[in-house]
Amino acid sequence: MQYMADVKSPRPQSRAAAIEVTGLSHIYEGRDGQVPALQEVSLTVGAGRFVVIVGPSGCGKTSLLMMMAGLRHQSSGTILCAGKPITGPDPNRVGVVFQEASLFPWLTALDNIEFPLSIRHAPREERRRRADAMLNLVGLKGFGTRYPHELSGGMKQRVSIARGLVQDPPVLLMDEPFAALDEQTRMTMGHELLRIWDETAKTVVFVTHSLTEAVYLADEVLVMSARPGRIIDRIDIALARPRTYEMMATDVFGRLRERIWQQIRRRSD
Repeated sequence: MQYMADVKSPRPQSRAAAIEVTGLSHIYEGRDGQVPALQEVSLTVGAGRFVVIVGPSGCGKTSLLMMMAGLRHQSSGTILCAGKPITGPDPNRVGVVFQEASLFPWLTALDNIEFPLSIRHAPREERRRRADAMLNLVGLKGFGTRYPHELSGGMKQRVSIARGLVQDPPVLLMDEPFAALDEQTRMTMGHELLRIWDETAKTVVFVTHSLTEAVYLADEVLVMSARPGRIIDRIDIALARPRTYEMMATDVFGRLRERIWQQIRRRSD
């Protein structure tokens, strides 16, 4: 297809596994007894890959991501990051960006980015150097002295991404980070995220409800069933990189999006 041939090939990616989830299940206590949330979830995310998880509301996408981050504990199964178990939060291996930016309103953008380093008592000079570098990486050079109320929604999320990257974890987990943004800002942020991902060579696992966003960002899309959440499809997104907005109008993009939608619709009915 000539359109695709004019775009450069994807960057080389390692075959090593950054994340391995095996036989993961989770049951929580509800009003009427035990409720199965996740059932026998197994997946492998290769180092340097951009993997997106989609599925109907309530299927356990966020729970799965929080377990990968060590912020929740599964009922059974194992999670390995770089070959070692995840038993709790480990910012040296895994960074997290949440749906809400959750910035401290009394701290400047630069101080918010520095915060994870300050609580680990990193030297001030090192904190400032790394925070400055992350501020530049996310395109906010010159905004370091601004407070959250002086920033737009998209700018706040850039600060949140910078905070997630400042400790230089190899894996970045992102839970619907652009959900609260308007469509135009969301598309811009998605494009910016791909630039950051390309520059940093991180492994990204990204949860979203937007099928268009999923296809646009991902190397691979994992589709989950309704509760109890299971992986019901793995879709390789064989679109060349760098991604462009024009790709969204192509037949191949539409077919990929439709395949995801049909899987979710069929398993949710």
